[in-house]
Formats: sequence, structure tokens, C-alpha cells
Amino acid sequence: MLELSLILSGFCIREQQVKDMKYTISEMPAEERPYEKCIREGESALSDSELLAVILRCGTQGISSLKLANDILNQMKDSSYPGLAGLLHSSQEELRKIRGVGKVKAVQLKCIGELSRRIARASAKPTLSFHQPGSIAAYYMEQLRHQEQELMICMMLDNQNHLLSERMISRGTVNATLVTPREIYLEAVRCHAVSLILVHNHPGGDPEPSRCDIDTTRRISQAGEILGIRLLDHIIIGDQAFVSLNERGIIGKYPE
Repeated sequence: MLELSLILSGFCIREQQVKDMKYTISEMPAEERPYEKCIREGESALSDSELLAVILRCGTQGISSLKLANDILNQMKDSSYPGLAGLLHSSQEELRKIRGVGKVKAVQLKCIGELSRRIARASAKPTLSFHQPGSIAAYYMEQLRHQEQELMICMMLDNQNHLLSERMISRGTVNATLVTPREIYLEAVRCHAVSLILVHNHPGGDPEPSRCDIDTTRRISQAGEILGIRLLDHIIIGDQAFVSLNERGIIGKYPE
């Protein structure tokens, strides 16, 4: 009798598991559906998985969009960047290994990350001041703090401290950018820049400048003095932190 009870119990569990697999968003109680919840309570009331489910719109055969969203976030738990941040650090190929994520959904997920970066940058732009290192760091923070290799950006300014152009000067290894004064000032001359600001990231999250960072900055600054193009600052971006080599006194002060 006990064996029969266990068999029946196991059958019921398997049957419920099959039902759960086929459980679609439309079959959920209205108060639990992400779309309806968002309309009723606002987007801030949604969990991470619910937000992701709304953006994904639909799941795949046997998997609802909400379950797929949960599966994606659960997959991120095992990465170096758990939660939504894992989407920024996962390639399309890695995302496609998750059951239910094909080419289209992998592209959707990567575009979510890029959109978040651009929104953060657009929000920081109105307060951007080339006399204030903190505002420059805020402008580039979301673009650079999640990068897994060092990138160096050169901001080129005119004599009124207006931005003429910004260029990616170097895409380096995890440990160091590969940059020379020559390639920086070739770009500066091409843009008729009067002054420059360099920005680069430390993938480890600690913005403390290395000896190489300091030596390279000094060489670039000295080369600029000869050419009459002033290096105003070199800002190093970490994870929600930054260091200005100008504020550290490694290069000269901003002009008044």
C-alpha cells in the first residue's frame, strides 16, 4: 500500500511538472501577469525577472516568458556578475546556450544592456563639465565600468572647452592599454584640438593609478606641451569610482 502511494505521489508530481512547463502568461491570474502588474502598479513594482519577461514578450515552446526570464537570471548567478549585470558581460554565443534563447532573444538581451548604457550617458550629459572630473566620470561610468578589457577614450576640446570629438584611442588587454603619445596627438591635430582629456577604465574595478598609468600620462602631457596641445586630465574609471590624475597633482590644473 505504501509503495502504491509513493508511485501515485510521484506520478502526481511529474504531472504537475508537465503542467508547470505548459503554464503560459495568459493562464496566470491577472494580478500576477507582468504586463497587467506594470499597468496597475507601475514599472518599479516589477521584479527583475518580470521586467525581463515584459521585454522578451514571449517564451518558447513549453516555457513562458516569465520562466525563461527566471532561467536567464538563474544562469547569471553562476557567473562573475550575478543578476542583470551578467547580461552586460555575456556574449550572444553564451546567452544562446540557455534553453529557450535563440538568435533573436540573444540580440534582445544584448540590446537591453546597450540601451541602459546609453540612457545613463544621456542622463549624465546635461551636467557634463570639462572643468569637473566628477561629471566626466559620470558621463562615461556606465559605458566603461562593465568592460572586461582596458579602453582609452580621448576627448578633444577647442579653445572654449567645447567638445570637438571623442575617439577610442586604444583597446587593450585586461592589464594595460596600448597607447602612445604619437597616436593621441595625430588625432588631436586632425581635429584641430587645443586641449585633451583622457579617460580609461580598470576592469578590476579599482581606479587607483598604476605606475604605468602615471608614467604614460606624464609622457603624453610632456609631448602635448611641445605641440601646444594641453592635456587637462586623465581620468581612470573603476566600478562606481574614479580617480583624476589632475586632482592628484600628477598633471597641471584646469584652466580658469
